[in-house]
Amino acid sequence: MKRRSWLYVVVVLAAVVLVGLAYVAAREHRAGARQSVARTSSAASRSPAALAPQLSGLAHIFLILEENKSYSEIVNNSTAPYINGLIKRYAFPTNYHALFHPSLPNYIALTSGSNHGITDDRSPPSAGNEIAVPNIADRIEASGRTWKEYAESIPSPGYAFDSGEYVTKHVPFVYYRDIVGNPQRCRTHVVPLTQLATDLRSVKTTPDFAFITPNLCNDMHDCPIATGDRWLARIVPLILGSEAFRTTRSLLVVTWDEDEGTADNHVVTILAGNSVKSGYGSGRRYDHYSLLHTIEAAWHLAPLTPNDARAPTMNEFFK
Repeated sequence: MKRRSWLYVVVVLAAVVLVGLAYVAAREHRAGARQSVARTSSAASRSPAALAPQLSGLAHIFLILEENKSYSEIVNNSTAPYINGLIKRYAFPTNYHALFHPSLPNYIALTSGSNHGITDDRSPPSAGNEIAVPNIADRIEASGRTWKEYAESIPSPGYAFDSGEYVTKHVPFVYYRDIVGNPQRCRTHVVPLTQLATDLRSVKTTPDFAFITPNLCNDMHDCPIATGDRWLARIVPLILGSEAFRTTRSLLVVTWDEDEGTADNHVVTILAGNSVKSGYGSGRRYDHYSLLHTIEAAWHLAPLTPNDARAPTMNEFFK
């Protein structure tokens, strides 16, 4: 009888130990699972794809920058019927802001994530004003994509001096040392606007990314708003009607570098193409860093600086 009692106690104790070990193992498994989920969630929050899932699949992104006009000068302006037609038809962030005054710091920030200490329109870069910083062109090339800067009135490809209505302060890529310091790279990628129509003839020759700079008259800097409106009425249909934009999911952005010197720096920005919500508007605040981050997120490119990394992406405007 005593032997049986002793065996019974042993069995009970063994069962208790086994239950305890199973409980500890289960707790460790649940804790590990929570940590794994937390790590996955944290990584996803830093992932461009997670930030803007609506942006996936963008084949081409084109930017056109106009000059020195405030939001109130453009919206509902009877001398800008084409622009206001685009506003009504496509996606329109109503609370979009430029970053600096004067022009050049905005162009640099939009393409590299910071003004990098530039606070004036230093020009030309050929006089030693170039900067050695990573830029969006570097990221795009490293990803295997193509890019071009189309500059109106540029005398020749890669030209880095002011000339007539062509000014380098509106052509940011000739300020980056790894571009302007590499003549072959500069001539290949910084080309006259007249090349655009030729490149748009087929999807194969259309660059993945294009930055389009009108001359001093057509960008509204030296000429009336109506002049820039007529220019856009010629250029925008050429882009949106191209094979690349008709057959692939693509984006055209028309924006202004800055307003005419106010602290608010509120400017018009229009997102056009088959990738955006038609007639969609939003009052959420965005700026040039947001636009840069949107490009990076769409193509899974690493942000260039904390400025663009922190900026909200504009994914709400996309289908």
